[in-house]
Amino acid sequence: MSTIEDRLAEMGLTLPTPAAPVAAYTPVVVAGGMAYVSGQVSMKDGALIKGRLGEDMDIDAGMAAAQACGLMIVAQLKAALGSLERVEKIVKLGAFVACTPDFTDQPKVANGASELMQALFGDAGVHARSAVGVPALPLGVAVEIDAVVQLRAGGAAQRDA
Repeated sequence: MSTIEDRLAEMGLTLPTPAAPVAAYTPVVVAGGMAYVSGQVSMKDGALIKGRLGEDMDIDAGMAAAQACGLMIVAQLKAALGSLERVEKIVKLGAFVACTPDFTDQPKVANGASELMQALFGDAGVHARSAVGVPALPLGVAVEIDAVVQLRAGGAAQRDA
């Protein structure tokens, strides 16, 4: 079976450098066999992906922004856990989409991250999810996604993120 890094390479994707927090929080908290990943904003190559769906972004651009959030979630997990092989199950994603009041395709946008998790983790990447439209997100980004992840027992030592 291939590793998560192998699957990323097969998809032509690389993990970004984990983003530092912009306020008073930590990117990942590990407790009780679970990893709770703080909301990761849409960013590619170090630049924020800004905009609002239904205003200046289309669904494809929104899905790409959501995928970027998913990649950052994976990067934060790797930094916190030392190895992505520690991931047992992606339990839940919470997707927040900056959009106009009449935009109703938040689930399609969130699929950018959901499909990434399924491609990388297989059955373990199939998760529960919420997709919510909001008028604005931090730093003007288009999408923010958080995650709840079940961890395998034992394995590599955990470090505080």
